[in-house]
This record gives sequence, C-alpha cells and structure tokens, in this order.
Amino acid sequence: MEANLKLATVEDTVEYHLFLLTNEPKDPEDHKEILLKYIEKIMTRFAPMLVPYIWQNQPFNLKYKPGKGDVPAHMFGMTKFGDNIEDEWFIVYIIKQITKEFPEVVARIEDNDGEFLLIEAADFLPKWLDPDNSTNRVFFHHGELCIIPAPRKPGAASWLPTSTPTIPQALSIIQTHPEKIVASESIRAAVSRRITGYPEKIEACLHRAHCFLPAGVAAVLKQQPRLVAAAVQAFYLRDPVDLRACRIFRTFLPETRIMTSVTFTKCLYAQLSQQKFVPDRRSGYQLPPPSHPQFRAHELGMKLAHGFEILCSKSSPHFSSPKKSPGPPSPLWPGFLESLKKNDYFKGQIEGSAQYQGRLEMAKNYFQLSVNRPESTLALSPGEEILTLLQTRSFDIEDFKKEEANLPPEDDDQWLHLSPHQLDQLLQEAAGQKESEPVSKVEEQNYDLTQVSESMKAFISKVSTHKGAELPREPSEAPISFDADAFFNYFDKILGPGPIESDSDDVDEDGVDCSDSDDGDLDFESQEPGEEASLKGTLDSLKSYMAQMDQELAHTSIGKSFTTQKQVESLTQVTSNNSEEEDSDAEESVLSPVDVDLNLVSNILESYSSQAGLAGPASNLLQSMGVQLPDNTDHKPTSKPTTH
Repeated sequence: MEANLKLATVEDTVEYHLFLLTNEPKDPEDHKEILLKYIEKIMTRFAPMLVPYIWQNQPFNLKYKPGKGDVPAHMFGMTKFGDNIEDEWFIVYIIKQITKEFPEVVARIEDNDGEFLLIEAADFLPKWLDPDNSTNRVFFHHGELCIIPAPRKPGAASWLPTSTPTIPQALSIIQTHPEKIVASESIRAAVSRRITGYPEKIEACLHRAHCFLPAGVAAVLKQQPRLVAAAVQAFYLRDPVDLRACRIFRTFLPETRIMTSVTFTKCLYAQLSQQKFVPDRRSGYQLPPPSHPQFRAHELGMKLAHGFEILCSKSSPHFSSPKKSPGPPSPLWPGFLESLKKNDYFKGQIEGSAQYQGRLEMAKNYFQLSVNRPESTLALSPGEEILTLLQTRSFDIEDFKKEEANLPPEDDDQWLHLSPHQLDQLLQEAAGQKESEPVSKVEEQNYDLTQVSESMKAFISKVSTHKGAELPREPSEAPISFDADAFFNYFDKILGPGPIESDSDDVDEDGVDCSDSDDGDLDFESQEPGEEASLKGTLDSLKSYMAQMDQELAHTSIGKSFTTQKQVESLTQVTSNNSEEEDSDAEESVLSPVDVDLNLVSNILESYSSQAGLAGPASNLLQSMGVQLPDNTDHKPTSKPTTH
C-alpha cells in the first residue's frame, strides 16, 4: 500500500483589485450596480479566451466587493493557481488588457509573495523602492505598468504623499498625473517578457495525449474538458483514505475503457505522467508490460480514472443531481450569451448541433463559476458536477470505439526530458537573455581572455550588502554615472594626499554613488573630524595586519602557487638553461609582484574545465556577467592558459 500523504502547504494565490476612476455615486447601491455592469462587460469581453482555458485550480473570476475603511467598493477576484505559474501570468495579461480596453479601470495585482511584478523586475527597480514602501504604489492603467514614486525630500513634490499612499490617494494621483507615474522602460519590459505571446501562448501550454480510460470519463471530458485539472489534482494529492475508494471502482468501471484523446496543460501532464503508481489488484486496472507500444496510454488512463473516482467518492452520499434545482436564471445571462455570439465564440456552429451544445455548456459553467458564482451551498463540487453530467447526459460506448480509428496524433513529450543545454536555453529565455551564438573556431583561437578578468574586476568593484552583490549590467541596461573628482576628494579627505595602496574593499556602502542609485548625491564634505580619524586608524591597522601576514607567508610555499610577473616574462624566452634558472626564479618570485589577472583567469578556466560542460560556479558567474567561454577542446586540460 502506497503511503502518499498530503502536505499541509499554503496554496499559491493571486488577488486582483479593479477600481473605477469615475466619481463614485453617493448611493452605494447605485455604485454596486455600476460595478456589476462592468463585471458583466469584462467577463463577456474576455469570455472567448477564458471559457476554453484549463485552469490548474480555480478560474479567473470577478465579484463585487463593498467598500471598507478607506478602500472604496471595487471589483475583486482571487485565484488559486497552485503549481502552474502560467495561470498567474495569464491573469496578469488579462488584467493588463482590461485596463487597456477600459481606460477608466485601474487595477492592482499581488500574490503570496506580495508585489510579484516588482520581484520580476527586481534588477531594474530604483534604489528607494523596497517591499516596505511598495504598498499601494504598483498599478495597471491604460495597459501600462505604473509605479507611484516617493518624494526624495519631504515637500519636494506636493502631489506625492510623504508616507505610504492610501488607495484614494493613489487613484487621485493616477487620474491627475498619469504621465508621471508610468514605470521605466526596463521595468515594463521585464514584466512584458513574461506575458509576451498571449493569447496564442495558451495553445502552446497545452499537451494532447492518448489515454485508455473508461467511457464515462471520456464523456465527461467531452462535455467539460476543464475537469481534467480537478482529476489530476485529486490523483496527484491522493492519500491513503482516497485510495480506499479505488480498491473497487463503483463509478468508472475498467471494463468500459476505450482509447481517446485528452487535452492537458503541460503542468497537469507532467504531474500525471511523472508520478510512479501501481494500482490495487482488486481495482481491475491492469497495465501491459512497459515494452507495449500503448503502455503510456494505459498508464495515463489508469491514473486519470483514479482521479475521477476519488472526486466522485468525495461527493455527498445524499447527492441527487436531477432533483437539485440550479436556482433562478441570472438576469445577466441573456446579455452574456448575446455578447458571446457577437464575439464569434461559437465559431460558426449551427445552433442545436453537438458542437454548439458542447460550447454552450462550457459557457454556462464559465458564467456560473466566474460571473454569477452563488455564495451558497448550490455551488457544485467537481465530484458532484461529474455525477451530474453522467446522470443527465447519455453516451454510447460504440460511438467512442468508432472514434478510436480517427484520433488526432499525440503531442511529443520530449519537453519533459530536456538536455542540460536545452535547460540552459530555457533559463536564459526566462531571464530575458538572448541565446548566445555558438563560438566559431576562429573566435576560439583569437579569444581575448582579458574579457574574463575585466568582467571579474567590474563585479568585485560593485557594491555588496547584506542583500547580496550587484552584477555588472550591460551599458544599454543601466548607464553608469560616476563622479571621479568627488570620489577622489572623499578618499583624500579620509587618508590625506599621496599614493594609497590597499586591497581592502570594506568601504561604507553609503560612501559610494551606485550606478543606478536614486538616493541623490552624497555629501562628502560632511565627514566629522572624529569619524575621519577613526576611518584612517582602521585602514592603517588593516595595512599593518596585511604586512604581518606577508612576512609569515614569505617563509611558506604558498607563494609558489601563484604566477608572478617575472614568471610570465620568462615564458616568452626560449633558452636552453631554463632548468638551471628555475631555483633562482623561485627565490625571486617571492619578491616579484603576483600577476593577478593571469592567476584569476587560470583559476577560472581550471574551474570551468572541471565542470565538464555542466552547470557550475564558474560558468554561472561568467554567464551572469555576459561572458561566454568557448568549449574546451583540449583532451588534457592545462593548469596554466597560454597567452597570445
């Protein structure tokens, strides 16, 4: 018996709030009617995209939310997207399009992590913006991402609140200063990369596979394809109690199995196919040997049947769908249906045909769940919905068997088995980086290793805080502004005039004007005499400590592990007495300065070579700085690189 226990985890949830910029009526009921009309318009306008979409857990939905405190009444939605992050970004696309097509609508969106749009664009945010002050600052308006700035100094901008803005303040700023709050191009581009390709991308996220499953499951999925998500989740999150219902199947008998085509999302398909599971012998679901050409179809069908059986077992024992009244029809339905017809939702199907009725049923369920969801016990669970379809819709097994000969081909699932190189490409695409072109042989021979050392120097010279180190950016991403005179005046004031030699990087973070800092210029003249003396004493003490370390290391062999400048010069001279001069060179190397660049490149290349083409610290660090090394074609890696 398999003991696959459910984990008590917080479900990933995204919330979205849509506000109207129009003047709010004095009567709350009038405002409610206006918001309900907007909900009808929005859900109807985007129904062609939303109706056939297969959600991981919950669909996109909107409902009226009354005002509370300083938050006015507005349209509100919440979706649990679970493991499929594409659901969340599809909702971001929908929200963006809503504000584009309805200019009077302003929207904000957040998930369990908070302002996840800012997290996506973290590399391009201004210095002043952090999780502590980002509340009520990030909105979509006119289809553009907007960030309400904070004043650098109190009273610098009268239209900006000095503290965290309230929702009414934010809406007022958006309405009066829309051109001043649009996020920078780099921030908007970072978010846009995640939603580029919609709505066409919806089809790319689907996977069609053949499944050998009971005819009842095939009939249910033909009516409501979205129920495949609930079945996969029921199987994926099963526990021993759930499996008791699958010892002997009561709803979906194995004797009725037929071959059919099922549409999954890629996330659902991966969850279903990658889990190892052996059915109970009493269930009647026996699998052919793994070498059988249809083993995968039998295995997928068996798992899916278990998920549907688990869902039905959780419905109320007193449930009787034919006697259950769905309640009075909503007054919104006629207008909703008419708008669907205008938007060519039915794709030219003749009214009354099987295809028309199938799309109509999908639209009704979408309307009930997303537009007119009742806040009562009349809302059906997935298991009750499945039983309702089985009891109210008739199907013929022979018809399904006839369709077996004309099934559409399966999709290739090679995307589940990516090579390391393909995985690197996906990660680069997700990070918004262009795929690097392969290095030609001529470029390999003329590769300039100074690029490695210069990139590392730029990385080391960046600011490092408790939040992490900053990677050097491309000039096109963040133009660098550096005041050299102010920088040297600052150190002259601390250490006095004259040459300074120090390897220390313990410089106060506030003493450096970062390339993309928005905190304003620092006042170097405000250094107190006591602080100046303290800093000078600290650096003098550090230099003395380093000198003592050099004296101790001079009597060890540690210096021989580094390449000195004198050794580099000797490499260019080919003489017959190299072996005789080796001892004298070793003694002089102690006093010779270390060639930092050559040692740096040598160690990085040695680390890169040891990765054997796989991901590792050297390649990850270099790729993050935009440096691509050519492949190592040497059979025997050398400890020291040759110089050109």
